[in-house]
Amino acid sequence: MIRFDEVSKRYGSGHQALKQVSFELDQGAMAFLTGRSGAGKSTLLKLIMLTERPDQGQIVVGARNILRLSAAQIPFYRRRIGVVFQDHQLLYDRSVFDNVMLPLRIDAYDKHEAARRVRAALDKVGLLNKEKMNPVTLSGGEQQRVGIARAVVNRPQILLADEPTGNLDPELAAEIMLLFEQFNQVGVSMLIASHDLSLITRLRHRILTLDQGVLVKDEMHPSRRDTPSRGADI
Repeated sequence: MIRFDEVSKRYGSGHQALKQVSFELDQGAMAFLTGRSGAGKSTLLKLIMLTERPDQGQIVVGARNILRLSAAQIPFYRRRIGVVFQDHQLLYDRSVFDNVMLPLRIDAYDKHEAARRVRAALDKVGLLNKEKMNPVTLSGGEQQRVGIARAVVNRPQILLADEPTGNLDPELAAEIMLLFEQFNQVGVSMLIASHDLSLITRLRHRILTLDQGVLVKDEMHPSRRDTPSRGADI
């Protein structure tokens, strides 16, 4: 569960990125965060990841007020969160396998268990047969799938995505969103920032709309209003 209570964030430049934003995302739920460029979408995700901190308000993830976490607790907190970026942020001096392995190496996983998890993640995104390739040889859609595999390899409870389909054509974008829905179906909580209204409207999930840092709409598709969340630990 993610809850924002009257959260505001102003940067040192004076830009007011978020203004008294409040919402709650149930465990196991999936929602889209939309709005024009500069509306505050990326800032909101950064606050959940604790790469930024708000000026006021409270943020609760699970049962914890994450703003009370100490510096030593933050790395352990982040292990429960997977992040997918628009520009993939892959390392081109390493293979696909090694890119996906990176979070597990940081967490000092057993070598054999880590390899098993990497191959399971690559299989899930349809790239098991390309584990030895360099990411630079892959298509844009395949590179994004590598980024998704890396984000889910440690089985996070929450998956955040910041414009994950921004550089993809409509067909590939739809395939990536289908992957996200499959992860959501096994209990992963999902919050996806996207400006592609035509795509996210078709997917019939909740849509949170930001405008100049203000949450101006919180809409649930009619077919989802009576559907209970399927929260589950991963």
